[in-house]
Amino acid sequence: MEKVKHEYGAEQIQVLEGLEAVRKRPGMYIGSTSVRGLHHMVYEIVDNGVDEALAGYCTEINIIIEKGNVISVTDNGRGIPVEIHPKTHISTAETVYTVLHAGGKFGGDSGYKVSGGLHGVGASVVNALSQWTEVTIQRDGGIYKMKFEKGKTIEKLQKIGESKKTGTNVRFLADNSIFESLEYEYDVLEKRFREIAFLTKGLKITLEDQRGETPKKVEFCYEGGLNSFVEFINKNKEKIHPKPIYIEKDGEVPVEIAMQYTTNYSENIYTFVNNINTIEGGTHLEGFKRALTKVFNDYARSHNILKEKDNNLQGEDIREGITAVISVKVKEPQFEGQTKTKLGNSKVTGIVSSMVNEALSTFLEENPQVAKAILEKCISASRARMAARKARELVRKKSSLETSTLPGKLADCSSKVAEECEVYIVEGDSAGGSAKQGRDRKFQAILPLWGKMLNVEKARADKIYGNDKLNPVIVAIGAGIGPEFDITKIRYGKVIIMADADVDGAHIRTLLLTFFFRYMRPLVENGNVYLAQPPLYKLYKKGMEDIYCYTDDDLEKTLARLESEGIERSSLGMQRYKGLGEMNPEQLWETTMNPETRVLVKVTMDDAMKADETFTLLMGDEVEPRREFIEQNAKYVKNLDI
Repeated sequence: MEKVKHEYGAEQIQVLEGLEAVRKRPGMYIGSTSVRGLHHMVYEIVDNGVDEALAGYCTEINIIIEKGNVISVTDNGRGIPVEIHPKTHISTAETVYTVLHAGGKFGGDSGYKVSGGLHGVGASVVNALSQWTEVTIQRDGGIYKMKFEKGKTIEKLQKIGESKKTGTNVRFLADNSIFESLEYEYDVLEKRFREIAFLTKGLKITLEDQRGETPKKVEFCYEGGLNSFVEFINKNKEKIHPKPIYIEKDGEVPVEIAMQYTTNYSENIYTFVNNINTIEGGTHLEGFKRALTKVFNDYARSHNILKEKDNNLQGEDIREGITAVISVKVKEPQFEGQTKTKLGNSKVTGIVSSMVNEALSTFLEENPQVAKAILEKCISASRARMAARKARELVRKKSSLETSTLPGKLADCSSKVAEECEVYIVEGDSAGGSAKQGRDRKFQAILPLWGKMLNVEKARADKIYGNDKLNPVIVAIGAGIGPEFDITKIRYGKVIIMADADVDGAHIRTLLLTFFFRYMRPLVENGNVYLAQPPLYKLYKKGMEDIYCYTDDDLEKTLARLESEGIERSSLGMQRYKGLGEMNPEQLWETTMNPETRVLVKVTMDDAMKADETFTLLMGDEVEPRREFIEQNAKYVKNLDI
């Protein structure tokens, strides 16, 4: 290897002082410089107020998105200490905002028993990555203020008035030279702050957006805590018992759990550590599952619901239809997993398991009718599981490429490298025929579907295995379904749903997405599912190349552009596509299948809770919530083909 010729001495060793390191490598401290990282800036400042609430000193947090995307966060906690810090010899407040890892979250004698946030780097990192920051503190009978620019102190902390109140206000403008965008998404912030309010019983959080012509404001405060959280998640589901089962215990690791069974067939368990969403679960989830399985089996045995000859209920039987929220407070959490959102503290397993064992056993003994109703569902789930196992074995035999053929209607691609292959699941034989003729046979496979498929939201697993509409999809993808789904065995890197731009097409897309979400979730989580975007309109004129428009907005912009180029609207021909079958193979390739020109929408799992709520709402048994949704959103529908 050729040596690089340059000096390598003391002068070449770079030392980044203060917050320079944060500005040099922002992703290391805030996660990313995308919109996700931008929102995390707000969470970090809000988390400081939440820590005050967890310590028992804060009852209100107000967040305002001001015009120009300035963020203002105000809490009524104790206020950041203002006296001179013994080690830094500057005010404690300035230390918190200019020194990494300076905060009240470290050591046994720290200001907080537990806390969330980025381990004490939150305030200083937000300061470093902002064009400017202003901090106003009310404490010790006074009002104090300081200002920063890009992490550097511009105005030191000084007293500007008197006040009997306490609290902290932080205003900041994120640095547009650091972040890709400064546009905050109101819905994203709203979801996070609702979540925090559920997890912090009695804390009032208001979010106000002043950017639009009509300001938006929402207020969250839940005295019911996790009970309210579960009721919110289950609001569109039919419940087996009217009120959530609530478990709470203080101690070395405070644990709070709320759970409720519904008539649904999927399990929804959400776990949090110090208000951080542990989407990969961890030891607290393991302890909960272990205890849940033991308690219900013990109860069923002791009350002769399960006979001696019966096998024990499996964990998946007992969790069918459950909605649970688990919140633990851990002094020094250890996180594992790919995204550092899996709790690794081993002692938490035993603490949660022991607590659930004791509290849930007592609840079932005191509420025999609820216990009986839940166990009836568990036993029914067990029977369905055994039936599903037989059906699954049949599907497994059919899907084994060594012993059987792929679905008859599948036109497979020649490449066997999954990463470069894609399958189009196409609505109807007519469109399927055009797609087969127009595709690139090397890497594009076509699977036509016909008719409406099974709504998996209303069916158990035993009805799904072997279903004549879903089976071709299962076999073509080749990775199994449900608990046995193996993402490493998928035959195609992209699974693309291509349906008409009408009501029937939307229904088919929703049915397929519901199926993928419930039975092939890793496929969605891994970013392998896409929606094709066929054009809605074709503009044409003699001597002019055809122009395709994908939305009404796209059409208007294109017409305006053509007019500015001297082409009158009246001189143009326009075709409105109602179905994929109206396009010939060449048009379908050019507009919807050619990687150089097509538009694909990736289906993501950024908000699994919202996705679960949406699928339940649109595809579940409850009619009234669906009617309300349609009535509220009908005004947004532009193209409704009848």
